Amino acid sequence: MITPIIFIFSLLLSSSHAAVQDFCVADLSLPESPAGYACKKPAAVTVTDFVFSGLGIAGNTSNIIKAAVTPAFATQFPGVNGLGISLARLDLAVGGVVPFHTHPGGSEVLLVVQGTLCAGFVSSANTVYIKTLKKGDIMVFPQGLLHFQINSGGSQALAFVSFSSATPGLQILDYVLFANNLPTEVIAATTFLDAAQIKKLKGALGGTG
Repeated sequence: MITPIIFIFSLLLSSSHAAVQDFCVADLSLPESPAGYACKKPAAVTVTDFVFSGLGIAGNTSNIIKAAVTPAFATQFPGVNGLGISLARLDLAVGGVVPFHTHPGGSEVLLVVQGTLCAGFVSSANTVYIKTLKKGDIMVFPQGLLHFQINSGGSQALAFVSFSSATPGLQILDYVLFANNLPTEVIAATTFLDAAQIKKLKGALGGTG
């Protein structure tokens, strides 16, 4: 009898905690913590905190990956702070690719609006899930798993993605390995890549060491 009572009481506590405030607009003047940004004082909140217009503008795909990601995370869109949601725009030129990457803080849902994408992810059991997506198709990428998107068509591709977090985070594998000062010998030992190839990739992505 005690266990159901405790369970019901915990539900009531969590419900009442959720109703303490309607929202927690990010105070970007303060540093971000693992729990997100601190709340802006209610008197300082305006309607503009709940509106973001950046996803209507195509990103610059004139780069090495021929792709651009325009985020609407809490840092860019303070109104989503604490709500467990965010969005982003994904533009890929012909041949563009978003290399293997993870979002440690949230799962992702991708909606193709224009063009054709080859997308996929790898499970923790090393099972590969890969699919060619066309306009109107949706694919989900579970939290923390390595995944990618490639423009596999002959025209510009556009997709919008949503996340189950206001700050999902982003780690692109290629940049983790080759865009910093991680020593070449360490990368060679842990990836079995040739040192000459590693140095070439470091040169292309701005890494040293």
